[in-house]
Amino acid sequence: MFTGSLTTREAPGGPASGRAGTTSTMRPLWLLAALLALGQALPFEQKGFWDFALDDGLLMMNDEEASGAESTSGVPDLDALTPTFSSMCPFGCHCHLRVVQCSDLGLKTVPKEVSPDTTLLDLQNNDISELRKDDFKGLQHLYALVLVNNKITKIHEKAFSPLRKLQKLYISKNHLVEIPPNLPSSLVELRIHDNRIRKVPKGVFSGLRNMNCIEMGGNPLENSGFEPGAFDGLKLNYLRISEAKLTGIPKDLPETLNELHLDHNKIQAIELEDLLRYSKLYRLGLGHNQIRMIENGSLSFLPTLRELHLDNNKLSRVPAGLPDLKLLQSSQHFQPLDSRQPLQPHSTQYSPTAPHQASTFNPPPSRGPGLNFLLLMQERSL
Repeated sequence: MFTGSLTTREAPGGPASGRAGTTSTMRPLWLLAALLALGQALPFEQKGFWDFALDDGLLMMNDEEASGAESTSGVPDLDALTPTFSSMCPFGCHCHLRVVQCSDLGLKTVPKEVSPDTTLLDLQNNDISELRKDDFKGLQHLYALVLVNNKITKIHEKAFSPLRKLQKLYISKNHLVEIPPNLPSSLVELRIHDNRIRKVPKGVFSGLRNMNCIEMGGNPLENSGFEPGAFDGLKLNYLRISEAKLTGIPKDLPETLNELHLDHNKIQAIELEDLLRYSKLYRLGLGHNQIRMIENGSLSFLPTLRELHLDNNKLSRVPAGLPDLKLLQSSQHFQPLDSRQPLQPHSTQYSPTAPHQASTFNPPPSRGPGLNFLLLMQERSL
């Protein structure tokens, strides 16, 4: 683990002793926060600031290996992992090693004086409304850019051009009406949920051969908003389009998907051809929809499926075609299947659950071919 001093830009005239005291006090607190954040991190959840800061070089390499991205997409060499101690730090921000944290400052523009060797720039929870052409000029080593919870409505078409090694772009909870153009080809993870995006045009993801994770839920996307070929060329492992306005499973999503989350939409039925191309799925989330019917045979196209979430729908029976179910859990005000008995399609082996019983989702380790986990909660008339 790298060690080094903390740089905090203070107002002119601040006492030197105050800066020294802040440095000695903040260092152990920040490291403790880092350890806590890492210990509680879950896959594909929004990461905290210090998930990137602790030994940033090793974390970058781990992310790269997990993503399957090629080594040319931004992982620094060993020389680049040497910590640097630049005196450049924007006013009011906290700078440590190559991490610049400028969150919660009421900023209206991207700050200047960011060191060129910065790998993480955290600008979340500000009032930034526009990303201009030269806002990130010179930041060729930037690995992660956090712009969550601002007021961004406009992004210049060349705003991200200098970011040749950017792998993580978090720009959720803004006011965007379209996906930013000309995203860096090095990008591995894009989180753009909770904006105002209604359309995903063809070609918007062209050239992003390293991308494997997109989170775009919480946008008013309808099925008609996806142009044919919108996802052409992508080799995604993970896609979430929850809390949108979908009435069916979108067409022509990447065939490489391992996880597809479409919870909290208005999907009414699963038809035979809807899942035909997604043979690599092992986790499918369809909870909190309006599904009344799953056509017989539609699930047989998912030979590697391990987890299927169908909670809070309008199904009257267990869908047919489920391969070798191993576990079933249920929740409050729902009637669970008895997971100790062999499951047959359309089974009626129900037993009432306690009024306030709630289950936790802890899927078991894979025990060979077949579905290991099904979360199917059928609402009981009260």
